[in-house]
Amino acid sequence: MTPTAVFGPALLFFIAGVLHFVSPAFFDRIVPPWVPDARLATYVSGVFEIAGAIGLLIPATRTAAAWGLMALLVAVLPANIHMLNQARAAEASFGYLAALWIRLPLQPLLMWWVWRAAIRR
Repeated sequence: MTPTAVFGPALLFFIAGVLHFVSPAFFDRIVPPWVPDARLATYVSGVFEIAGAIGLLIPATRTAAAWGLMALLVAVLPANIHMLNQARAAEASFGYLAALWIRLPLQPLLMWWVWRAAIRR
C-alpha cells in the first residue's frame, strides 16, 4: 500500500470535517430530532472526521482511523435518511431527491474506499 492511497479519503474527510465548523447550521438541520443537541452532534462528527483524516495519514494510526471513520459513516447514516425525509416532506425537486437517494448507497461505498485504502493488505 502506498501512502498516496490514503490521501483521497483523508482529504475528503478533512474537508467534510472542516465544513462542520464553517457551516454548522447546515449540518444541525439534518441531525435527527431524537438527538438531544444537534450542534454538539455537528461538532463532534466534525472533530471525528478531521481526526480520522489525520489518522489515515499516519501509518501508526491508519488502521484505527479507518475503523473509526467506517463507524462514523454508520453513525451518520440516520442524518442522511433524515435529510431525505425532510426533502420529501418539503416536496423538493426531483433532482435534489434523486441526489439524496443516490447518497445513501454512497455510505457503504465510502466505507469500502476507506477500508481498501487503509486496511486491506
